[in-house]
Parts: sequence; structure tokens; C-alpha cells
Amino acid sequence: MSLPGEQVPDQLPWDPNCTRFPSRKELPKIPDAPEDAAWVWGKDDSLGRLNLLTPARVKAAAKEIQTGEMIRLDLPLNIPNPPAFGRECFQHTIKEIVKDIVYDDTYTLNTQSGPQWDGFRHFAHIEAKTFYNNTKPTDITGPSPTTRCSIHHWATHGIAGRAILLDYRHYALTHSIPYDPYTTHAITLSSLTACAKSQGIDLRPASQGGDIQVGDMLLIRSGCVERYHTLTPSERETVATRSHEHLTWAGLSQEDAILDWLHDCYFAAVAGDSPTFEAWPPQKEGGYIHQQILACWGMPLGEMWDLERLSQRCREVGRWVVFVTSAPGNVVGGVGSHANAMAIL
Repeated sequence: MSLPGEQVPDQLPWDPNCTRFPSRKELPKIPDAPEDAAWVWGKDDSLGRLNLLTPARVKAAAKEIQTGEMIRLDLPLNIPNPPAFGRECFQHTIKEIVKDIVYDDTYTLNTQSGPQWDGFRHFAHIEAKTFYNNTKPTDITGPSPTTRCSIHHWATHGIAGRAILLDYRHYALTHSIPYDPYTTHAITLSSLTACAKSQGIDLRPASQGGDIQVGDMLLIRSGCVERYHTLTPSERETVATRSHEHLTWAGLSQEDAILDWLHDCYFAAVAGDSPTFEAWPPQKEGGYIHQQILACWGMPLGEMWDLERLSQRCREVGRWVVFVTSAPGNVVGGVGSHANAMAIL
């Protein structure tokens, strides 16, 4: 027997207005879907966990705006320079339309080169070669592409709500856990829980008595942006142009405890300051969190966000819950987007 507001696992599609949702272990078996798939919001759904950002939740989240102070969470579009993974550098040219009077901008931008959203078309379930909600490669680049899971669906829906910042970098440095964010430092759930406790946050879902509410956004500062700003231009070049086999970054551990927690909290989206969000390369065979977050659960994934000023301000005011907005690029058929994100305290 289900409780009021509790989503029954096999009653599809799910109702985003519910207050309790099934755990990862309780997910229904979806025909022709990979194991761990939560394709539960309808066969034509392209929003995934953004369905949880209902008008009621966004309105309630606005109560977190106490001072109105706005803090941008994007780096300039030309940072990092150069980008990792062989991605193209941002290019900006100015075109004169009427001499000395009217000018235009022209941008050339790989949306994955800096602060970004990984959209649902970015990373497939590896074994199944299938993207979120049964989107296929032919939907993206085939002779008759569709708009399934295109980034424009996020743009037209909008992203705004309550966000919790976990400043793991500060916690680690003040608790004798020194590490280089540009190495494979895996952040376990026990470490993240201890970090949250030091900030006065209970990382359990609200349904279990904790502070994480359905539809919250999660922000994790691992120190990658801070580290970038300490490097010389030649060091940045060396780091970014490492072969894929030698690229290393700090991020979340691929342990099952992290996967259970990420799923069961029902975050609307997650983001961090690392280029990969998860520890890179993965420390568990076949264990890319990207495929769970994006392809299986439909959870927007942000990377390389600038959390430096926000973390400093949150520490000063002693408050780690803020209102966050993001306006992804409205590009029909798009794979990802620059973040275009802001926190409002």
C-alpha cells in the first residue's frame, strides 16, 4: 500500500508532483532499456529529472532568496584555454556593420569546452549504445535526425530552483586531506557526508529525515577552477593536451554508495567545477557515472562551473542553500550547452 504522495514504481508515467519516489533498488524494469534505467516520465520525455522542477517547487525554492545578491557561475567563454579532451578553443571576432557606428559579434564555440551542461545526447549507455529514454545515435546524426532529447527541450522548460553547495575542497584542506584536483582523487560518500556535516547539512533525502529535498540541485566544489588559476599558460597547455589515457581529475567516486545516493536524493540536476564531475579516469571497470546520470536517469550534468566566489560568500554568511537559475542554449537538436548559470542568495 502506497502512502499519500508516494510514487508507485510500476505506475508509469510517474507524477513529478509526488513527494516520495522509488529508490534505485526499486526501479521498475523498462522493456528494452539498460539495467538501472529510470525512463519513467513518458515515452516522449526529453526532460528527465527536470520534470521535478514543478512550478510549486520553483516557487517554494524562491524563499531561499534572502539578500538578492547575484553570483555568476560561469567562467569567461575563453576559459579554460586550451580546453581538455582536444576540444576547440572559443573564438570571438567582431564584425563592423557600419563603419564606426555598428558592430556585431561572431562566436565559434564548442559547448563542452568550458562551463557546460552535458545534455542527454552527450553520453550514451555504453553497452547498449542508447541515450536517455531510448534515444538512438540515428536520432542525433542519422539521415533523418529527430529532436529527441535535444537541449532545446531544457531551454524551453527552464532551469531554476533550490541548490545545495558542498565545498569539499575547503573541507579537505582544513581536515588534513591534501590533494591535487588535477589528479584522480575520488570523493567517497563518507567523505562527502563528513563535508556536509561540517557545513551543517544532513545529506540524507528529506523522506529519510535529511536536508535534501526532491528537485534540489547539487553543486560540488572540488578545487579544479582554483587550481587552474594557479597554473602558468605553459602548464595549462601541458595539462590540457595530455592524451586521453593520461587525463586525470578529482571528482565523485564511482562506488555503489555514491550511485545509490545520487539517484535516491532525486536531484533535478548536478554540477561541479571539475571537467568530469566524477573522478577521472573511473576507478571501477565500466563504471562511468556519466552513463547512469545521463543515459539511465536523465539527470542534467554540469561541469567546470565557477564555484569560487559562491563558496567564499556562502562561508562568509554561513549558508549553503541558494537559488540557482540557468538558461541553456535554445538550439534545436543540440547536444549540450554553455551553463549560463547564476546563484541568487
